[in-house]
Amino acid sequence: MEILDVVDENGNPIGETVERTVAHKTGVRHRTSHVWVVRKNNGSMEILLQKRSKNKDSHPGCLDCSSAGHIPAGVDFIPSAIRELKEELGIDAKEDEFVYCGQTVGKRTNVFYGEEFIDNQVSNIYYIERNMEADKFNIQKEELESVVWMKYDDVVFMVENNTIPNCIKMEELEMMGKKIK
Repeated sequence: MEILDVVDENGNPIGETVERTVAHKTGVRHRTSHVWVVRKNNGSMEILLQKRSKNKDSHPGCLDCSSAGHIPAGVDFIPSAIRELKEELGIDAKEDEFVYCGQTVGKRTNVFYGEEFIDNQVSNIYYIERNMEADKFNIQKEELESVVWMKYDDVVFMVENNTIPNCIKMEELEMMGKKIK
C-alpha cells in the first residue's frame, strides 16, 4: 500500500495523507517526480522513453517519460526521483546530476479497466544525462516493457500529432526541451 502526502497547488504537504488508490479514485492532489534521461548522439539530442507495462493501472502499453513515480509520504521530489531511476532503469544517480526543468500542476481523468482514474498531481520535471545503449538499462519488468532512444524533435512531432500511443504531457516535454537545446 502506497501512502502519499496530500499537497497544495505548489506541491507542499498540508499534513494529511492518502492511500494511492484512493487518491486516484477521488482526485486528491499528490506529488510525482518525472525524470527524462537524455543524451547527445550524432549531433542530435535524444530522450529515453519507456514503454509502460500492459499491467499498469493507468496508461498500459503507452510510451512515457524515462522514469516517473509517486512520492511517498514524508519524502521529497529528488530522493523519490533517485529511487525511481534505480528501481525502473537500474540507474545510480546523485542529487547534483538532476537539472530542474519546471513544475506541472494538473488534473486529468481517464477510464482504465472500466474504472474512472483521476490523476490530480503536482510534478517536478528533471533531466539527467546518460550515454548508454537501451539494452544496457536494467529495466523493472513489473513497471515497464522496454525503453527506446528517440530524437527529441521526433518525439515532439509524434506527441503533437498523436501518432504513437503515449501519456506524455506536451508541457513537460517542452519544458525539458528548453533546457537541453
